[in-house]
Parts: sequence; C-alpha cells; structure tokens
Amino acid sequence: MINKVGVQPYLFFGGRCEEALEFYKKTIGAEVQQLSRFKESPEPMQGLPDCFDEKIMHASVRVGDSTFMASDGQCEGPPNFEGFSMSINVPNEAEAEHVFNALSQDGMVTMPLEKTFWTSKFGMLQDKFGVGWMVSVEHKP
Repeated sequence: MINKVGVQPYLFFGGRCEEALEFYKKTIGAEVQQLSRFKESPEPMQGLPDCFDEKIMHASVRVGDSTFMASDGQCEGPPNFEGFSMSINVPNEAEAEHVFNALSQDGMVTMPLEKTFWTSKFGMLQDKFGVGWMVSVEHKP
C-alpha cells in the first residue's frame, strides 16, 4: 500500500484549456499554481503545428484544498468527459447556489440544485466544456 499519496484528476480540454482555466477562476475561485506552454518545453515535441506554441502543455490548478491538472492535450477536438464528475462541497446553501449557477452558465443542468436526504442542497451539471460537476453543501452531523 502506498501512503501519503494524493489522486488528482487530469483534464484534457482539446485546445480550450486557457478558456476553461479563466472560466474556473471566475466561477469557483480556481488558482493556477503552475502553467507551462508547449513552446517552453526543454524538449520540443516533434510533429506539432506552430499553433501549439501558445497552447497549454500542463497546468496545476488549486480549488480550495484540492488540486486538479489540465492541458490542451493534442487539440484533437471536443473532449469527451465521460464516466466521472468533479465534486465540489461548499459550506452553505448560498455558496451552493452561487457555484451551481456559475458553473452551469452556458452548460446543462442534469439535476437541479435541491434538498436531498443527505444534504440541504445537491445538484449536478455539465459545464460549457462538458465537464460534469456535482455541487453539494457539506454534511454536518
């Protein structure tokens, strides 16, 4: 067993990474901790078109106490974010409303933010990049 290891999602935005990072900064207060562009690589990748120079090769992003990583990937077209959702827990209902509404802007609500048997507010959505999110008020026993 490995001790003291964290698991972090790595999202590939198919060429829209910079736009996604700006969106997450605005909507959920994300902080870009580290960002590298393809042109900054000490070992340039062969076969990439010149338009890749400004694309994001790697970014590390902090939201609260969590970190996720992101990239433009190979700019292969619209990303396919299936089989998982990002889950964000907030301290109160007002914050849940704010985060849910901000993330769902130009996206798609799959479950409205509402009371459930496990918390006072929970909802699910896909943001405008296709990333699934679950927004929940922290359960306080």
